[in-house]
Amino acid sequence: MRSLVSHDAFIFIESNDLSVTLQSLTKNNAFKDLSTAKKDFSFLKNIQLAIAVTGFETSENQVTAENSVLDFKPSFVAIADTHAWQWQTISLVENQINNFIFEKFGTDTEFIQFEKDEGRWFVWTTKDNRKAFAFVDGSRIFFSNNKDSIVNCLSVKNGKAESLKINESLNKAYLIKSPDNLAFGYVSSNGIAQIADYLSIPLAINATESEEGRSFITVILSQILQNTVKEIVWTATESENGITDEFSIAINTGSINILKNTFSTSTKTENNVLQFVPPDIRSVTRYNLQNPLAAWRSLLLVSAQNTNNQNRKILMQFSNDLLNSYAITDAETFLAAIDSNILTLQFDAESENSASIVEIKDSEKIKKSITDQINFDSPARIIGNTKIWESKDQQISAAFVENKLILGNSEGVDKCIEAKNSGRNITQNSFYKEFSKSPATAITFAKDSSSTKNLSAVLANDSEKKPEAVKYYLTETSFTEKDVERKTVSDFGLIGIILEKLIQPD
Repeated sequence: MRSLVSHDAFIFIESNDLSVTLQSLTKNNAFKDLSTAKKDFSFLKNIQLAIAVTGFETSENQVTAENSVLDFKPSFVAIADTHAWQWQTISLVENQINNFIFEKFGTDTEFIQFEKDEGRWFVWTTKDNRKAFAFVDGSRIFFSNNKDSIVNCLSVKNGKAESLKINESLNKAYLIKSPDNLAFGYVSSNGIAQIADYLSIPLAINATESEEGRSFITVILSQILQNTVKEIVWTATESENGITDEFSIAINTGSINILKNTFSTSTKTENNVLQFVPPDIRSVTRYNLQNPLAAWRSLLLVSAQNTNNQNRKILMQFSNDLLNSYAITDAETFLAAIDSNILTLQFDAESENSASIVEIKDSEKIKKSITDQINFDSPARIIGNTKIWESKDQQISAAFVENKLILGNSEGVDKCIEAKNSGRNITQNSFYKEFSKSPATAITFAKDSSSTKNLSAVLANDSEKKPEAVKYYLTETSFTEKDVERKTVSDFGLIGIILEKLIQPD
């Protein structure tokens, strides 16, 4: 399929059997919460599908009088090979695809078709002038939100332009993909450059409430991503707990040589710390680092090496303050005084209620590294064997229990203590076994709060639809000799996310 895509596409995704891929999304518990009946995908059997992204359109949406958010709209082309007669392929567009677009855009959408370019064109136009395009050539359907993207594919097909097959890195990745994969994806270095800002913005928003801070973090993260990441290869497979997405993130040699050594894991994993995690937690991440301070310093070094001189100076000048959002004012001292296992917890989607749990090596150094809003010379509040100090406004708490520190929002800290004392904690969760035994450098268990409305429109029988489903995912991150390996197990996987994005109204 990549032989039909223009060489300038920087993201390429392929599925060998669309029916099998969609069927795999209906076998998990989250889908059963959505519907008791799945749609019939037999008409998609043996249809190959490829999606290529060739650019992004960026627009600014005003949220409030003071704030706005950036919206990234990809220019994409989807190519489906039905392996059927042309009249059957045209019928598929005129019926299933046309009905789907009317369902999403409204029945007042204008639909026209005409013969041109040795095939048949289809154009849908909404009242507010949003457009979708399709072109049928024999057994193939080209579909896009941008007419030029289809025209470029036709130029490739007719030998007037180069295809993605000239990309040697993609060819190497393509050769080792498994026939068991539901989907395969590739992001080139040019693609990393295109999506770096998109990836950096949400990280910056979560890191600080300061607009200046968010702007700086977005710029520096974007530079670091562009300069360190060479390419990304993605595969999706069906697994017992849903969809397994595996990402191989190729890092430049200088950076990976530093990170693979300093992000080595400890053989000492203390799972009893998970007894402090409430069962209804929104997300929990465990970092297993042989030397947390060495890992931190190497991360700063790699970041500094992959940004410009001005940002490098600012980064190093304020590096010790980068954990302020965790109520830690001296990152170096704090990380030197804790042991290998670090937990970070989020109790809500807005990240306003959060906490961290660490194992203590030196409690006095830890106290010195924590915000001075907490006065450790004042009397502690004592619950059993737990000593709790609070800030004057009672918004931040530091609790010392056994050999552990629980630090963060006071409400969250209290929930952690209650989880341990009551015995009602995450150890009863179905993902606990995988979480506790994982050898990964970092592992995250989380609830996915994104809407399933669009997904259910594709997968579920309309008459059987139920309210929103609760989704979960488990993500592991490890460092190898050449790259960063990231594996996520979830209900619908990246395939579900892509599907939701593609079917959203423009």
